[in-house]
Amino acid sequence: MNKDSVKIWFWVLFDVFISVAIVNVVFFVMPALAQWKDSFTPARTITVTAEGKTTATPDLAELSFSVVSQGKNPADLDVSNNDKMDAVIAFVKGQGIASSDIATTAYDLSPNYQYDANANRNYVTGYTFTQTVSVKVRDLTKVASIIGGLTPLGVNQIGGVNFTFADQEKFLAVARADAIAKAEAKAVSMAADVGVSLGAVVNVGENGIVPIYQPRMEAANTMMAVSSAAVPTIEPGTQDITDTVTITYALK
Repeated sequence: MNKDSVKIWFWVLFDVFISVAIVNVVFFVMPALAQWKDSFTPARTITVTAEGKTTATPDLAELSFSVVSQGKNPADLDVSNNDKMDAVIAFVKGQGIASSDIATTAYDLSPNYQYDANANRNYVTGYTFTQTVSVKVRDLTKVASIIGGLTPLGVNQIGGVNFTFADQEKFLAVARADAIAKAEAKAVSMAADVGVSLGAVVNVGENGIVPIYQPRMEAANTMMAVSSAAVPTIEPGTQDITDTVTITYALK
């Protein structure tokens, strides 16, 4: 192979190498560099916080109540308590409450002690048996009648009524949208005040709150003394669902 042929092949291979290098830079290196650049937080940003709110009437009530018995024989207490609670649960189901909305949350047998100073020791004097059940009531018009029917059947401890929402996220979404709109308006105004404009969203955070309303203690104590002839008045009222968002925008 003469020198001219070598030169020709050298430049052909060199051109191929340059072409491959250009293709590699255009299709691989430049996109990678752009992605690497985009991974960094912009040097100029603005962070705003805003609270959104919506008001709604609760559609779910959560009741908690117990049958508490004391005696010397645990077996007798077990039978007595179970009989009472079986009657209570049958009554609750008779009000249209599904089995899936009834849950036993406590089943506890505890000894009662009395201290003997002469012997310097504690003696078991009997036992306390506690059964606690929680119930979800989805038809709020039945809350008062259910509470009114508990004590005649042996319920002697009522924890109260909590009003909340079956689908909390539905209401949080409304509050969140309100918060985001307020945050964006706030960011636009602040950016305009300093002569810049908003770019892309860099970061978003939130803190949603769905309150649980519980009647005052005075009302709860009154509930414990009601009879089937005295049905309490229970009002769910309305609740404010809030969501606070914090958004960071790039500035341009």
